[in-house]
Amino acid sequence: MNSIIEAMKNRRSVRKFRPDMPERKVIDEIIEAGLYAASGRNFQGVRIIAVTDRAKRDEISEMNRKIGGWDEGFDPFYGAPAMLIVLADKSRTTYLYDGSLVMGNLMLAAHSLGLGSCWIHRAKEEFETDQGRKIISSLGFEGEWEGIGHCALGYPEGELPGTPERKADRVFYID
Repeated sequence: MNSIIEAMKNRRSVRKFRPDMPERKVIDEIIEAGLYAASGRNFQGVRIIAVTDRAKRDEISEMNRKIGGWDEGFDPFYGAPAMLIVLADKSRTTYLYDGSLVMGNLMLAAHSLGLGSCWIHRAKEEFETDQGRKIISSLGFEGEWEGIGHCALGYPEGELPGTPERKADRVFYID
Protein backbone atom coordinates (compact mmCIF):
# COMPACT_ATOMS: atom_id res chain seq x y z
CA MET A 1 0.00 0.00 0.00
CA ASN A 2 1.15 3.55 -0.68
CA SER A 3 2.86 4.98 2.44
CA ILE A 4 0.81 8.19 2.41
CA ILE A 5 -2.48 6.32 2.22
CA GLU A 6 -1.25 3.91 4.90
CA ALA A 7 -0.47 6.88 7.20
CA MET A 8 -3.95 8.29 6.55
CA LYS A 9 -5.54 4.98 7.50
CA ASN A 10 -3.39 4.34 10.59
CA ARG A 11 -3.04 7.80 12.19
CA ARG A 12 -5.04 8.12 15.39
CA SER A 13 -5.55 10.86 17.92
CA VAL A 14 -3.31 10.41 20.94
CA ARG A 15 -4.68 11.39 24.34
CA LYS A 16 -1.76 10.44 26.57
CA PHE A 17 1.74 11.76 25.94
CA ARG A 18 5.16 11.21 27.46
CA PRO A 19 6.67 14.39 28.91
CA ASP A 20 9.87 14.36 26.81
CA MET A 21 10.05 17.11 24.19
CA PRO A 22 10.54 16.07 20.56
CA GLU A 23 13.70 17.39 18.91
CA ARG A 24 13.39 20.82 17.33
CA LYS A 25 14.37 19.49 13.90
CA VAL A 26 11.46 17.01 14.03
CA ILE A 27 9.02 19.75 15.05
CA ASP A 28 10.36 21.91 12.22
CA GLU A 29 9.83 19.08 9.74
CA ILE A 30 6.21 18.72 10.88
CA ILE A 31 5.69 22.48 10.57
CA GLU A 32 7.15 22.45 7.06
CA ALA A 33 4.63 19.77 6.06
CA GLY A 34 1.85 22.00 7.40
CA LEU A 35 3.10 24.93 5.34
CA TYR A 36 2.74 22.84 2.18
CA ALA A 37 -1.00 22.30 2.65
CA ALA A 38 -3.21 23.42 -0.20
CA SER A 39 -4.84 26.84 0.16
CA GLY A 40 -7.44 28.79 -1.77
CA ARG A 41 -5.77 30.54 -4.72
CA ASN A 42 -2.43 29.60 -3.11
CA PHE A 43 -2.79 32.58 -0.76
CA GLN A 44 -1.06 30.69 2.08
CA GLY A 45 -2.95 32.74 4.69
CA VAL A 46 -2.34 30.37 7.59
CA ARG A 47 0.20 30.84 10.37
CA ILE A 48 1.54 28.30 12.82
CA ILE A 49 2.66 29.15 16.35
CA ALA A 50 4.97 26.49 17.79
CA VAL A 51 4.74 26.43 21.58
CA THR A 52 7.54 24.49 23.28
CA ASP A 53 7.98 26.74 26.33
CA ARG A 54 6.39 24.83 29.23
CA ALA A 55 5.09 27.93 31.05
CA LYS A 56 3.44 29.34 27.89
CA ARG A 57 2.07 25.89 26.99
CA ASP A 58 0.53 25.60 30.46
CA GLU A 59 -0.93 29.12 30.22
CA ILE A 60 -2.64 28.27 26.94
CA SER A 61 -3.80 24.92 28.33
CA GLU A 62 -5.40 26.75 31.27
CA MET A 63 -7.19 29.15 28.89
CA ASN A 64 -8.48 26.16 26.96
CA ARG A 65 -9.57 24.34 30.13
CA LYS A 66 -11.61 27.31 31.31
CA ILE A 67 -13.30 27.71 27.92
CA GLY A 68 -14.10 23.97 27.89
CA GLY A 69 -15.54 24.12 31.39
CA TRP A 70 -13.39 21.34 32.88
CA ASP A 71 -12.36 21.04 36.51
CA GLU A 72 -9.16 22.68 37.70
CA GLY A 73 -6.16 20.46 37.11
CA PHE A 74 -7.47 18.92 33.87
CA ASP A 75 -5.09 19.27 30.92
CA PRO A 76 -7.01 19.49 27.62
CA PHE A 77 -3.69 18.85 25.82
CA TYR A 78 -3.33 15.44 27.51
CA GLY A 79 0.21 16.11 28.70
CA ALA A 80 1.62 16.84 25.23
CA PRO A 81 4.87 18.78 25.73
CA ALA A 82 4.46 20.80 22.50
CA MET A 83 1.62 22.32 20.56
CA LEU A 84 1.31 23.81 17.12
CA ILE A 85 -1.41 26.44 16.99
CA VAL A 86 -2.97 27.09 13.58
CA LEU A 87 -4.45 30.52 12.90
CA ALA A 88 -5.97 31.66 9.62
CA ASP A 89 -6.43 35.08 8.03
CA LYS A 90 -10.15 35.83 8.27
CA SER A 91 -10.02 38.14 5.24
CA ARG A 92 -9.81 35.06 3.01
CA THR A 93 -13.09 33.32 2.14
CA THR A 94 -11.37 29.93 2.37
CA TYR A 95 -9.61 30.54 5.71
CA LEU A 96 -11.41 27.77 7.63
CA TYR A 97 -10.73 25.18 4.93
CA ASP A 98 -7.12 26.31 4.48
CA GLY A 99 -6.45 26.04 8.22
CA SER A 100 -8.10 22.64 8.39
CA LEU A 101 -5.86 21.34 5.62
CA VAL A 102 -2.81 22.59 7.54
CA MET A 103 -4.03 20.74 10.65
CA GLY A 104 -4.41 17.53 8.63
CA ASN A 105 -0.91 17.83 7.22
CA LEU A 106 0.55 18.47 10.70
CA MET A 107 -1.10 15.37 12.16
CA LEU A 108 -0.11 13.12 9.25
CA ALA A 109 3.48 14.39 9.33
CA ALA A 110 3.68 13.81 13.08
CA HIS A 111 2.43 10.24 12.64
CA SER A 112 4.90 9.56 9.83
CA LEU A 113 7.76 10.69 12.10
CA GLY A 114 6.73 8.53 15.05
CA LEU A 115 5.01 11.24 17.09
CA GLY A 116 1.48 11.35 18.35
CA SER A 117 -0.92 14.23 17.81
CA CYS A 118 -4.43 15.30 18.59
CA TRP A 119 -6.52 18.15 17.18
CA ILE A 120 -7.59 20.19 20.19
CA HIS A 121 -10.43 22.63 19.64
CA ARG A 122 -11.34 25.96 21.28
CA ALA A 123 -8.52 27.90 19.57
CA LYS A 124 -11.19 30.12 18.02
CA GLU A 125 -12.53 31.09 21.43
CA GLU A 126 -9.03 31.45 22.93
CA PHE A 127 -7.84 33.94 20.36
CA GLU A 128 -11.02 36.01 20.66
CA THR A 129 -10.10 36.79 24.29
CA ASP A 130 -7.91 39.69 25.35
CA GLN A 131 -5.28 37.21 26.50
CA GLY A 132 -5.32 35.43 23.14
CA ARG A 133 -5.20 38.66 21.15
CA LYS A 134 -2.22 39.72 23.28
CA ILE A 135 -0.35 36.56 22.24
CA ILE A 136 -1.08 37.25 18.57
CA SER A 137 -0.06 40.90 18.76
CA SER A 138 3.16 40.02 20.63
CA LEU A 139 4.15 38.01 17.55
CA GLY A 140 3.48 40.93 15.21
CA PHE A 141 0.30 39.63 13.57
CA GLU A 142 -1.78 42.30 11.88
CA GLY A 143 -5.34 41.90 10.67
CA GLU A 144 -8.05 39.52 11.84
CA TRP A 145 -6.98 35.96 12.69
CA GLU A 146 -9.09 33.02 13.77
CA GLY A 147 -7.77 30.10 15.77
CA ILE A 148 -8.46 26.94 13.78
CA GLY A 149 -7.00 24.42 16.20
CA HIS A 150 -4.10 23.21 18.29
CA CYS A 151 -2.06 20.22 17.23
CA ALA A 152 -1.02 18.64 20.54
CA LEU A 153 2.32 17.01 19.79
CA GLY A 154 4.62 14.54 21.49
CA TYR A 155 5.58 10.92 21.94
CA PRO A 156 2.61 8.69 22.68
CA GLU A 157 2.51 6.99 26.03
CA GLY A 158 1.44 3.42 25.37
CA GLU A 159 0.02 1.90 22.23
CA LEU A 160 -1.85 3.86 19.58
CA PRO A 161 -5.61 3.30 19.56
CA GLY A 162 -6.86 0.75 17.06
CA THR A 163 -8.56 1.65 13.82
CA PRO A 164 -12.35 1.55 14.11
CA GLU A 165 -14.41 0.04 11.35
CA ARG A 166 -15.59 2.53 8.73
CA LYS A 167 -19.32 3.18 8.61
CA ALA A 168 -21.21 1.89 5.60
CA ASP A 169 -23.26 3.96 3.15
CA ARG A 170 -20.89 6.94 2.99
CA VAL A 171 -19.91 6.81 -0.70
CA PHE A 172 -22.21 7.36 -3.66
CA TYR A 173 -21.40 7.27 -7.36
CA ILE A 174 -23.13 9.12 -10.15
CA ASP A 175 -22.05 7.30 -13.32
